[in-house]
Amino acid sequence: MQVLVLGAAAGGGFPQWNCNCRLCLGVRRGELAARPRTQSSIAISSDGERWLLCNASPDIRTQLAANPELHPRKVPRDSGVAAVLLVDGQIDHVTGLLSLREGCPLDVWCTPNVHQDLSSGFPLFPMLEHWQGGLAWQSIGIDEAHLEATFEVPACPGLSFTAVSLTSNAPPYSPRRGAPTPGDNIGLLIEDRRQGTRLFYAPGLGQLDDRVRGYLARADCVLVDGTLWHDDELIRAGVGQATGRDMGHLALAGEDGLLEELGALPAATRRVLIHINNTNPILDERSEEHATLTAAGIEVAHDGMRLKV
Repeated sequence: MQVLVLGAAAGGGFPQWNCNCRLCLGVRRGELAARPRTQSSIAISSDGERWLLCNASPDIRTQLAANPELHPRKVPRDSGVAAVLLVDGQIDHVTGLLSLREGCPLDVWCTPNVHQDLSSGFPLFPMLEHWQGGLAWQSIGIDEAHLEATFEVPACPGLSFTAVSLTSNAPPYSPRRGAPTPGDNIGLLIEDRRQGTRLFYAPGLGQLDDRVRGYLARADCVLVDGTLWHDDELIRAGVGQATGRDMGHLALAGEDGLLEELGALPAATRRVLIHINNTNPILDERSEEHATLTAAGIEVAHDGMRLKV
């Protein structure tokens, strides 16, 4: 299984265009040991030719241009992107579908909850019907008893996908905002059946329970939510009033934080953080927080990072 990290930042990217926090200012001035990052998205392939785009960020055009694996190669109109899978309906994960309109019809895998939000509150599905038939919805039907769904994506032969319902939040334009239900946010356990290896991908994790811990423990590599260091980080930085829990993101630090959870995983597990907010001090490679991650064997994803699982 091959994984391309197309974008590693949370919504707004890094530096965020209208943010003057210490980190954004420092990276603009070249005074910070940090890499700019675009908004969160990855691509997955089993053969290196056909790629499944997991989330389509507003920065998708820049991300496609930066990764030759996704360039057109065979016919005048072509792309390495064979399909798209959405783990939620958040604006920083779906707006890039508008920039993919020239590639319609395009298979888009998502849950009924996400399809509903993208057909009403943010109606991308009906809007894009005007381009060669638009988006062909492929349903990920979460079993409400087991809170999961196992399926295969034709573009990724040899890979098995298990969608895992996660506790996070629905988008601001969803009628379920503040009261999410199963299917508003999923993680993915992706198994390479030929190699017997597994990746767990979850850019949005609001809280963990034993069920989700079980999926994390089964993975050879976890690529998970690194949005915030502190739950009240936006408040501390003077850029907002929402906490991480309000937004559906479990902070890294603190009692029962994600660092503690990652530390409980088997020693052989590769642990990588993605969806990192512009206020998170781990972006500063000289910071104490970044050193803490390094000492714990936890990596910080960056644009262009390539993983083999």
